[in-house]
Amino acid sequence: MEIRRTGTQGPGQGKKRRIMTTYITTPIYYVNALPHLGHAYTTIVTDTYCRFRRLCGDDVRFQTGTDEHGEKIAQAAEAEGVSPREYADRISEEFRRTWPLLAVEPDHFIRTTDPVHVRTVQDILRRVHDQGDIYFSEYTGLYCQGCERFLTEKELVGGKCPDHLQAPREISEQNYFFRMSRYQGWLIDHIRENPEFITPERYRNEVLSFLGEPLEDLCISRPKARLTWGIPLPFDDNFVTYVWFDALINYLTGIGYPDDPDFRRYWKAAEHVIAKDILKPHAIYWPTMLKAMGLQPYRRLHVHGYWNVEETKMSKSIGNVVRPGELVERYGADTVRYFVLREMSFGLDASFSTEAVIERRNSDLANDLGNLFARSLTMIGKYADGKIPEPDHLILTEADRELIGAVEEMTARYQEYMNDFQFQRALREIWKVISMMNRFIVTNAPWELAKSPGHYSRLMTVLYFLAESLRFIALVLQPVMPAAAAKMAAALGLTGEMEAATLSTAGKWGLLRPGTLISQGEQLFPRLDKAKKAEPPPRPQKQDGGKKKAAPPGKGLISFDQFGQIDLRVAEVTAAEKIAGSEKLLKLTVKAPEERVIVAGIAKHYEPEELVGRLALIVANLQPARIMGVTSQGMVLAARETDENGNEHLVLASVADRVRAGGKIS
Repeated sequence: MEIRRTGTQGPGQGKKRRIMTTYITTPIYYVNALPHLGHAYTTIVTDTYCRFRRLCGDDVRFQTGTDEHGEKIAQAAEAEGVSPREYADRISEEFRRTWPLLAVEPDHFIRTTDPVHVRTVQDILRRVHDQGDIYFSEYTGLYCQGCERFLTEKELVGGKCPDHLQAPREISEQNYFFRMSRYQGWLIDHIRENPEFITPERYRNEVLSFLGEPLEDLCISRPKARLTWGIPLPFDDNFVTYVWFDALINYLTGIGYPDDPDFRRYWKAAEHVIAKDILKPHAIYWPTMLKAMGLQPYRRLHVHGYWNVEETKMSKSIGNVVRPGELVERYGADTVRYFVLREMSFGLDASFSTEAVIERRNSDLANDLGNLFARSLTMIGKYADGKIPEPDHLILTEADRELIGAVEEMTARYQEYMNDFQFQRALREIWKVISMMNRFIVTNAPWELAKSPGHYSRLMTVLYFLAESLRFIALVLQPVMPAAAAKMAAALGLTGEMEAATLSTAGKWGLLRPGTLISQGEQLFPRLDKAKKAEPPPRPQKQDGGKKKAAPPGKGLISFDQFGQIDLRVAEVTAAEKIAGSEKLLKLTVKAPEERVIVAGIAKHYEPEELVGRLALIVANLQPARIMGVTSQGMVLAARETDENGNEHLVLASVADRVRAGGKIS
């Protein structure tokens, strides 16, 4: 069936979008530890959201930095025999150097030791004190040194701090307190009236539950008798500022509070990204501080879960801390960015393992995206002289219309999910289109169309649809994998255009210009070899003295039990390539459902690009064999037939309907 195209309208077409403002921040990282996977995830998320908002055409400001005062910093510096300032300088620089490795590009990197920040904190303290919201009192409470704050009995688990697993010690001392309780009712009402103020919802409910009990006032000072490394109180030089009252104000300092135009421009659109362990300071301390200052609260607080390593919480004591620099060195920045965004459902905990990273790299990036991109460009180079072909604009098939619809639906859902920090779901939408494109290739079989001059127009249309769909994929992947997206744009001849593109200007079907020269470029994501497992030794052969036994009656027949020992499965071909030095062998990568490599003698009967996406039947429990330097882990089944001219053909055995990869044949 053929359908005449009447035109489509992409997202944003025909509408003038008002330029929005976004101010997005990470927490400023405490310099008592070197950067690790948790820091990297928070920062990648924030950078990705920043890039997405710019892709939407927003005016965006992105800030990160380091938190450098407090007891733990003073103690760490003392242990190393250096001053707190020297220690903070060194660790802060480690954070600053880490972010470019992950393709993270903040607009501003702030330090709480910056003179402008110190002045801002003291100005705010003086004003809040003068209006009566800070008072002096004696307090006895349970102090957790790891948290550097007093805990309530309700926060303890079995008498211990749940984060540091240590019993807090009781301290009695005179300090200054912020009248946080004065603003409890206002905060409850604000959270209830603004559902997006704290997301995901589970953390909003957690904060409301905590606010269900009377809120104590916040101790905001530490006596210099036990701590000197901090910002002195402007109204009492015998005390320094509590580290949280100091640190949270960075979000204002970094945009020039109170007089800089950037403050008036960005604060109304402030969004914070944090891990769940610092929910209380950001969801309770910070809004009440802002209210006392006469400022509107931030717009949204986005809270994510923890990363476990090999199902165990990261800990220096057990040596399973994952460092961002090491990850980038092994896998590349784009792979790391894709993995953490695809693997973690924002708000929930997730598990990291090297096996999981390699699986994502090989399956999603090398097989699905990388192979699709390479084979599409190869066919354009082979059948269209390396130029974007001219499609037939008048007649489209049902499959063409479905692909356009899928791309446009993906773009719309992608925007919705990215805006709501559902990065995992946004990436799933992209990969649905990638899978559809692989099926589009199999269904249209460009290699068959190329054999007939009468199908030239259809061939050019198919190739154009592949190139235009890849343009969309590169566009929406820019925030997640900027380097890979840039390579895709360059290969499609769109380097300058893609850099300036927005979803409003570039999110319309049919913008790829015919005649544009493409380039093959390098592989987007070369496959990574998994650690090789030792193969079992061959079974010893029984000695029979060279005598052949007589064949039993019914030779060639096997029992039902013997047949049951053959593991026949449905496998999906995810990648195919010729083996150097052989005219008849292809190296196939298949899912069944685990990934494996199979060498098949079908190169004379199938082009590699026409196999990707097809379902085949395989013997899954065949003993591995080394063929032309490649270890084959199974056998692909094919039917052998001879035509009337005596020419032999092999036809892959498959199934009539689409079934899941790995389904057993019985």
